[in-house]
Amino acid sequence: MKPFMRHLILGIASLSLTTHLRAGDLTDADREALLERLEEFKAAADSKVDARFRTAIAAYRAAMGSENSTLDLYLKCIEKVNFEDQKRKPAEYREWKKREEEKLKDSAFRKALWYQLRWLVLTLQAASEKADRAQLAGGAMEIVSMVFNDAQELAGHHEILRQSATSSVFATAYEIGNVKLENWPTAPAQIEPIFEQILLPPQRSTLNVEAIRTGWQKRIQYELTAVEFWSRGQYGKGRSGSDDSSRTPEYEKFLVEKIPGLQWQMEMDIFKHGDQAGAAKRMLNHLDKNITHPSSRDWGEQLADLLRPPTGADQ
Repeated sequence: MKPFMRHLILGIASLSLTTHLRAGDLTDADREALLERLEEFKAAADSKVDARFRTAIAAYRAAMGSENSTLDLYLKCIEKVNFEDQKRKPAEYREWKKREEEKLKDSAFRKALWYQLRWLVLTLQAASEKADRAQLAGGAMEIVSMVFNDAQELAGHHEILRQSATSSVFATAYEIGNVKLENWPTAPAQIEPIFEQILLPPQRSTLNVEAIRTGWQKRIQYELTAVEFWSRGQYGKGRSGSDDSSRTPEYEKFLVEKIPGLQWQMEMDIFKHGDQAGAAKRMLNHLDKNITHPSSRDWGEQLADLLRPPTGADQ
C-alpha cells in the first residue's frame, strides 16, 4: 500500500473516532472535515517527496564531479538496493564487489555511469513544473554529443545508456523512480525520441531551416555511430569506415536502407518548415539516386502530395 493511501486511511479512521460518525450519509460538516484532513495529508506527502528529491539531487550533483565520484555513489546505491534493503549480509556485498572488480576498474564503465547520472539529473529538471524545455535542450545536446563522441570507448557498456535513468540504481536508491513526464526520453542513447521530442521542436517552431538540417545531420550521424560500434560483434573494433571487413550486416543494412530513409525524412521536415523550393529539388535528386530503394515509390507519392495545391485553392 502506498504511503499516502495508508496515511489517508488512518486519518479517516481517526477522524471517525473524534467526530462520532454514524453509519449512513456524511453531513456537510463531515465532508468539510474530511476534505481538510485530506489536504493536510496531501501537503505532508508532497513535502516528503520534495525533501527526497532535494536530497537525491544534492547527492547526484556531488557525484557528477568526477567519474570516480560517480562510481562511489553507484557502489553505495548498489549496497543499499541489492543488499541492505534485501537484508543480505555485508559479506555478500564484499563478495559481489570482488567479483565485479575488473568491471568497476574499467574507465568506460565509469564513464557510462557518469553519463547516465547526468541524464537522470536533466530528467529531474525536466519533470519540474517550472522547467524550460527549450533551455534544457542545450544540456541534452551536450550529453548526447559526448556519448556518441565516446561511442567506441563505451562499446560493451552501452546498454547502461539505453536503460531508463529513472529505473537505474541511482533512482531506486533514492526512491524517485516513479517520476513521470511526457515527451522526454529517459535515456541518453534514445536517439530518435531525443531529437523528435527535445532537440528539433524548438527549431521547427521558429522555422530555422539551417538548425533543422544540422539537427537531422547530427541525428543521422549518431544513429550510424550506434550501429557501427554497438551492433552485435562490433565491440572494441576499429571504425567500420576504415575497414570494410569489420562491418556487420546491421551496419551494411543501415547504410543501404536506413540512411536514405532518414535523409528523405530530413528533406520532408525542411520542406514543411521553411524551404519548399530547395527541399523539393533535393528530394527529386534523392529519388533519382535511390530509385531502387524499397521506399522510393512511397517517397514519390509523398512528394506529389506536397506539391499538389491545397484543397480549395484557386485554380
